[in-house]
Amino acid sequence: MRTALQNFTGGEIAPTLYARYDLARYRNCLSCMENMLPGLHGDAARRPGTRFVADLEGYSVLIPFSFSALATQNFVLVLGDHSLRIASERGLEDVATIETPYEPDELLSISYAQVGDVVYLAHSNHPLHKVVRRDAQNSAEPEKTDSTNAQPAFTSVPAAYSWHLEPVALNTSIKAPSTPAVAFSGTAGSYTLRYKVAAVDANGRESLASPAGQSTTGRHPSDWVQGNSASISWPAVTDAVEYNIYREEAGYFGFIGVSSNLTFSDQNYEADTSDTPKEDWNPFADGNYPGVVAFHQQRMVLAATPKNPQAFYMSRVGDFENFRKSRPLQNDDPVEYLIASGSIDAVTWAASFGDLLIGTSGSEYKATGDDGAAITPGNISITAQSYWGSAGLAPIIIGNSILHVQRHGSRVRDLFYSLEKDGYAGNDLSIMAPHLFEGHTILQWAYQQTPGSTIWCLRDDGQLLAFTFMKEHDIWGWSRQITAGRVLSVTAVSGERGDAVMLVVERQINGQNRIFLERLAPQWQDHEPIEEAFFVDSGLTLRPEQPAAHLDGLDHLEGCQLAVLADGSPVEGCVVREGGIELPYAASVVQAGLPYASALASLPIELDGPSGTTLGRQRAHGMCTARLYRSVGGKYGPHRQNLYDMPFLPEYWGQAVLPYSGDVSFAPGGTWAASDSLWLVQDRPLPFRLLSLVLEVNFS
Repeated sequence: MRTALQNFTGGEIAPTLYARYDLARYRNCLSCMENMLPGLHGDAARRPGTRFVADLEGYSVLIPFSFSALATQNFVLVLGDHSLRIASERGLEDVATIETPYEPDELLSISYAQVGDVVYLAHSNHPLHKVVRRDAQNSAEPEKTDSTNAQPAFTSVPAAYSWHLEPVALNTSIKAPSTPAVAFSGTAGSYTLRYKVAAVDANGRESLASPAGQSTTGRHPSDWVQGNSASISWPAVTDAVEYNIYREEAGYFGFIGVSSNLTFSDQNYEADTSDTPKEDWNPFADGNYPGVVAFHQQRMVLAATPKNPQAFYMSRVGDFENFRKSRPLQNDDPVEYLIASGSIDAVTWAASFGDLLIGTSGSEYKATGDDGAAITPGNISITAQSYWGSAGLAPIIIGNSILHVQRHGSRVRDLFYSLEKDGYAGNDLSIMAPHLFEGHTILQWAYQQTPGSTIWCLRDDGQLLAFTFMKEHDIWGWSRQITAGRVLSVTAVSGERGDAVMLVVERQINGQNRIFLERLAPQWQDHEPIEEAFFVDSGLTLRPEQPAAHLDGLDHLEGCQLAVLADGSPVEGCVVREGGIELPYAASVVQAGLPYASALASLPIELDGPSGTTLGRQRAHGMCTARLYRSVGGKYGPHRQNLYDMPFLPEYWGQAVLPYSGDVSFAPGGTWAASDSLWLVQDRPLPFRLLSLVLEVNFS
């Protein structure tokens, strides 16, 4: 039987599914997909190598700082042991190391959310902090406030941008005015008139109200006659541009007017008791620090405090660090909600997805206002959407789906709006590859939108998993990405050529454990020549001014045997000595780094024929054909330990083999067996891209 496999988007599946050839996705899957990525058109291509960026001093975790689509405006926050450094895809920025309060074992559990030039960091062991980027020429120390929550900020050294890590002092504003003086004019009485004044700065932020100033010889406003008025005056407040005036009515201080001066004349204005002075409220005092941070409808969302792990809080509208309340509550006041679920299910994440979605250790919820209105203190509705439970990993939003890691960290699920359910439904996206998660948890993940729509998942043993996902085309498949070391952290930011995937990798170099900051190289483009192909790990591109056989600059790989591509041809046996390597010939463009192998293996071919199923029958491969695209080299065979080179030759002897697109036929060999697989492996620093695989299988 001859069968064609031309779609590999299913990725690698578990061995327990090798007999399920009745599944519709079976023909799109493989038994092994290592260091290969499924293409959105069904092909399978070798993953690019990783470029060495910097040598890190110790364990570090990466957090993205994505300001805009411009690559020069995007950075990576490198959090280490009580330290913060700033990096980009080009390397570490010339910024002094910033002191932080975080221990190494706390770094992966930091929740973060960005708005503009500020990244908020939440961890239940520490007060809320923020990383702030400012223009160096306009940089100044953070303004001092009168808040008792304020703490001294850590400092940094000015550079192209000035970076600061600052504790978030909630409810800060300009000072409240002193007690106003009140004078009642006209016919006196015995009623006590009481007034408060609040200062407003240029950003529209209102201070706390002053102590109440009073006149004991006033009259109730309903008894005022012509000639009665009240004059209110107060001392100036620094940085105030105007003042709001409030008069007591029925136990509340209601708004009566605004003044840009230091006096106000009350001409019996009606006191609006629905608009009252703000009062301090801080649910995160006394060590009750939030562990989750997000943004929704112009509010900052904080949740997962030690005292109320199942509660979440939302700031005032448009003022993220303000949790001051009015009496009675107004629509723009902060929101407090305690999720009652029958058990103490701690909030693990929050995400703005049209609605506010909240993940807890036991369920997933949707928070909305009635009839699609905005959430307010008096208008909020919480409904459960699923009961899978979520791990403490921030979700990833892709198109119209949101992906989250299930409780215990060993399953990946999606959530999407279902018209039939009139709510959110979801699927287990790891159901076809449970062997990649058994006994492991996902510690961190990052979404690379271009190219390829790939989620890079970091497993607790340091192995990187790649999940290609495009829901609208029903594309989803897993593959394993193995390197000579352990990946410790992964993130993605918009770069020069698509999204840049940044990695922290621990490698053993010359008998010592070293930790590197690396970047996944961009995909090799169709217009690029073979000498620009980059398929080595922790590597560098060396371009001497003149063709040279001795090349330096590889100190970070001292003592390692490298994979080298010199002017498009692989060179073996190069060992780094004193930071350099020796080539057998002079070269102009050299890609040098650690080798890695890319491999894929087909699933057993089965069918139902007139005489029944082929399951269990002996079979062997005949002539097979691989259709390649811009590939060089590669190996094939019936087992990974029994491989043969594909017949690639240069067009002219002494020159590099040019990329080939077309069919390559071969006979894998091997013996008769009850199941069969065909292995294709590329272990040289060369490109390999498979479009289809035609298998000829002979059944006994």
